[in-house]
Amino acid sequence: MILTTMCYIQKEKQTLLLHRVKKKTDINSGKWIGVGGKFETGESAEECMKREIFEETGLKAQKLQLQGFVSFPGIYYGEDELMFVYTCHEFSGEIHECDEGILQWIDNDKIASLPMWEGDYHFFEWLKDDKIHSAKIVYENDHVIEYQEESY
Repeated sequence: MILTTMCYIQKEKQTLLLHRVKKKTDINSGKWIGVGGKFETGESAEECMKREIFEETGLKAQKLQLQGFVSFPGIYYGEDELMFVYTCHEFSGEIHECDEGILQWIDNDKIASLPMWEGDYHFFEWLKDDKIHSAKIVYENDHVIEYQEESY
């Protein structure tokens, strides 16, 4: 199983998203996603998330908020993925260019119109409460064929 993180960095009524348009071979090609990536050996989820935020954006996260986690059976070239989903409202630094795509602050009311993974739209609902969410999302040909969620 591949372990990953994703964060929605937020300020005022905007979220920093990454439009994945730069890599030739990219499972996320053309989609808008939060920043994040794969765990490195020995990392905790929080260490991975803070490192990925810094590497992809140049920002230093002061405080992360875990929103939940989601499993994606077979999504990563046939391998299962477990992703920890965070938000970050406290950060410092200046955004730099990202080699994986274009970073852009998006008005929260415009996010629903962006091309994203279908399951990602659910994550924005998670941000509206104080619960921890656990989901399983099964994709087939880039479309959700099964969605299960619990919240605590």
